[in-house]
Amino acid sequence: MNKATLIEKVQDMLGGTKSQAEQVVNGIFDSISMSLKKGDDVSISGFGIFKSKMRAAREARNPKTGATVKVPATRVVKFQVSKTLKDLVK
Repeated sequence: MNKATLIEKVQDMLGGTKSQAEQVVNGIFDSISMSLKKGDDVSISGFGIFKSKMRAAREARNPKTGATVKVPATRVVKFQVSKTLKDLVK
């Protein structure tokens, strides 16, 4: 499933226009993205938890040259699947 398919499914459920369904889907994604940008967790019952974590600075090695490269600290997104979704997929 991709974003376009999700928009079509929302349109079928709501019975509105495609542009209205696209606004709903984009609004949900924007809300999740902005919460993660602020450092908040996003918990969706029965689906999972999106978490924003800081990854510490570290040294890595360039596999081609073998040179050491400094990788700066950065914020990454983690996803923890809910038990309900895990059981459903099994």
